[in-house]
Amino acid sequence: MEKRNKIYFFTNREPAGLNSKAQIETLIQHYDFEVTDNHQTANIIASIGGDGEFLQAVRKTKFRQDAIYVGIATDNKKHFYTDFHIDNPELLNKALNSEDDSIEVRKYPLLDVNINNEMRYLCLNDFYIKSSIIKSMSLDVLIDDQKFETFRGDGMLISTPTGSTGYSKSLDGAIIDPLTRCFQMTEIASFNNNNYRTIGNAIILNEGRKLSLILDKLEDYYPIMGLDNEALSIQNTDTIDITLSKQIIKTVKVKENSFWNKVERTFL
Repeated sequence: MEKRNKIYFFTNREPAGLNSKAQIETLIQHYDFEVTDNHQTANIIASIGGDGEFLQAVRKTKFRQDAIYVGIATDNKKHFYTDFHIDNPELLNKALNSEDDSIEVRKYPLLDVNINNEMRYLCLNDFYIKSSIIKSMSLDVLIDDQKFETFRGDGMLISTPTGSTGYSKSLDGAIIDPLTRCFQMTEIASFNNNNYRTIGNAIILNEGRKLSLILDKLEDYYPIMGLDNEALSIQNTDTIDITLSKQIIKTVKVKENSFWNKVERTFL
């Protein structure tokens, strides 16, 4: 079995981020890690910063299936994807090299987003579509190729279980256990009156389901789409198919810092 000690540190290019990277590289010299500047040769990919940096690390390294992702916080704020702190490299070393049952590897589901049957993207947190102009948008919602509703409103959000504590929660979506393989559709400011009617609630779809969003071709929305925390603008968007991907990402989780520990600490 290949030794798991080749680590790649991802951070933003701001001075504070680069300083934090230099700091953690110095601190882990006392441990059996080999630092690499090439993420393709690493079997550990560590983000430095908050949840935003973690999402970027996963995306910029192309959702590696053969690596373990870890998040290292540089502040004392509450994050969902960071289980370690820059001031405690010993915990990181113990977690990645422990042979007891004090740590576990979690597999987080991903969204597969197919736009116009031409462009495919993965998302760890969520995907949303909105009109980029001050105008509501209309789209048909299909589940497994059967029409479910016609939506009119500001947009639509699709989230993974781990993404259910973010934008989705602010839209009254459910908080979903990340061990549940499913995804959630939440409407953004839907119209509900005598002319338009939608379900008005978040919908949770099991793995194997396909959700399709078909935009009204008679109207120009110039939609803007969000892939996790990265914007995507494709002017001629007709159809978006969303499923739960067969791919996952693996993260190291400390048992005393489980998903539900974080939910309690953040919201209660």
